[in-house]
Amino acid sequence: MDYLLHIVIIAAIYTTLAVSLDLLAGQTGLLSLAHAAFYGIGAYSSALLATALHLPILVSVLAGMLCAAVVSLLVSVPSLRLHDDYFVIATFGFQMILFSIFNNWVDLTHGPLGIAGIPQPTIFGWQINSNWKFACLGLLFACFAYFVVGRLSHSPFGRVLRAIRQDEVFARSIGKNTLKFKVAAFAVSAALAASAGSLYAHYISYVDPSSFTVMESILVISMVIIGGPASTWGPLIGAAVLVTLPEALRFTGLPSAVAANLRQVFYGALLVIMMMFRPQGLVGRYGFGR
Repeated sequence: MDYLLHIVIIAAIYTTLAVSLDLLAGQTGLLSLAHAAFYGIGAYSSALLATALHLPILVSVLAGMLCAAVVSLLVSVPSLRLHDDYFVIATFGFQMILFSIFNNWVDLTHGPLGIAGIPQPTIFGWQINSNWKFACLGLLFACFAYFVVGRLSHSPFGRVLRAIRQDEVFARSIGKNTLKFKVAAFAVSAALAASAGSLYAHYISYVDPSSFTVMESILVISMVIIGGPASTWGPLIGAAVLVTLPEALRFTGLPSAVAANLRQVFYGALLVIMMMFRPQGLVGRYGFGR
């Protein structure tokens, strides 16, 4: 039972990440390779505030989200003046910079050793000290991300984002400040990713740079692509598929090293198949990149 609850918790964390990226990549059409960096900012912010200052989880989550939103401005304002492949390369560079900071700022992040001993959270006297409680908390985080992205997507703000995706020149021609809208979408996406990082840090009780590499960003992008960009259920389906199906390899009796490599093969093969035969994903509204 604990193993199943663990899968639910991890799926909830990745659902939050996929939903947050869908606002940027699905709704706005901006493919970012820096999502794991904001995920890491949330995780490290919570880890440091919880271990050094003993602040409650709600404060550390809000601090991590605010920090990620502010840092996002450093990459979004200059990078969003770029387009297509150039924007992707710029976010990739930012991802590598943040990973290097996580890995080398030893005085703050403890470098490759990471931060251990992150305490289990307490919310209004309710201590989260079991997997089923973490599962409930993870589902609350995922629902919050769904609520925020859903409200934005069905508002005039969301309609402008979709106009930017379809034809940014036209959106500018009718008087919309497209840069302002893209910067705002980037900040919201980064903040929601940071909230997932905070939950991850408190659940695992340990963070280190290896959890926030560019491969993690690619995994989240894969969830959006496979589930379907700009759809209600796409991020949830993509996260569920890429979290649960590879776990089946644990029951095949293969050595762990072989199973780990097959998991990467599974991710890559599924992504190639979807891009070739159903670029809009399982339930998506748009073909990715269109």
